[in-house]
Amino acid sequence: MCKKLFIAATSQNCGKTTMSVSLMHLARKKYARVGFIKPIGPKIEMFGNRMVDMDAALMAKAYGLEEDIEYMSPVALHKEFTRDFLAGKIDPRKLEDAVVESVRKLESKYDFLIIEGAGHAGVGSIIGLNNARVAHLLDAPIMIVTGSGIGSVVDSLRLNMALFEKEGADVRMAVINKVRYDKRQQIIDLIGQAFAETPLKIIGGFNYSPILANPTLGHISRLLGLPLRASQSERSRIIHHIQLGAASSQRVVDNLLDSTLLVVTGSRDELLVTISSLYHIPEFKEKIAGLIITGQSTVSNISQQIVEDSGIPYIRVTRTTADVYTALSDDVAKITVEDEEKLNWIKANAEKEIDFETIDATL
Repeated sequence: MCKKLFIAATSQNCGKTTMSVSLMHLARKKYARVGFIKPIGPKIEMFGNRMVDMDAALMAKAYGLEEDIEYMSPVALHKEFTRDFLAGKIDPRKLEDAVVESVRKLESKYDFLIIEGAGHAGVGSIIGLNNARVAHLLDAPIMIVTGSGIGSVVDSLRLNMALFEKEGADVRMAVINKVRYDKRQQIIDLIGQAFAETPLKIIGGFNYSPILANPTLGHISRLLGLPLRASQSERSRIIHHIQLGAASSQRVVDNLLDSTLLVVTGSRDELLVTISSLYHIPEFKEKIAGLIITGQSTVSNISQQIVEDSGIPYIRVTRTTADVYTALSDDVAKITVEDEEKLNWIKANAEKEIDFETIDATL
């Protein structure tokens, strides 16, 4: 009989996908056959000729589940989906049937099935399939992933659990994610006290890490919609700092930190040449992750040649430096299969920080 686990969250960006990746890794150490499904997919991409949720595509590629892709993302919300649904062009019963049938297919094939929700409990309400209702339909025990904190976590858990309870869904566990290492047990204990009168089990997730919080060069390339001149390993390099190349060249160099992405206007020839030259030196290669060369100004031929010859990863964009910096600052990086460094980090740290046996026992 297949064990099922529905992974919910109190809000976006709590680390739900990170938890799915880690649980897939850990479950495969115990169970011979482990599957995945994202019933409602609000963020989509093309997988061959099929439109699927991004997380379903990630899990299919990362864990060799490509043959299941037609079942892993049964309801992918394309751009006009909500409008078409409200206009009566989409039958809600067919959506529900597609979700249930996909889970039944995967249940028959796997020993352990990870079901990833989409955002907080109410996401999907507009099409009649919010996370609470989907979990109830699938008769799947629920684990809610939260961010860190104490008061805010208790408030958001209570709010989300109200909808799960209304739908008759079975919430068994909350995972407090992105916790500070030095306050981990204190936070878990205090939140546990707040839910002492309930059967809800409180455990810790991943400790906070900038490796997961920060974007990769490949992600930034996709965010800007522009090509990145870099190798595959460079594409997966994680950016820990973003610096504007507005000061003098010497000041910019002096302020370089570990894995810094420099945003430099194309008219700064002397800075482009300096950074490209330093990229050959191992000490600075650790600090310089790459360049975003901005603006309408044409980079001089000799400067462009030096940048090219250095092998430094770069993106050329005609937007202003201010526009690019704002876009990068506002972005929240989402894990993709190209983010090899992040995926390897998740798998390694999951074995140390995620108590899979406790999670499995609650099922």
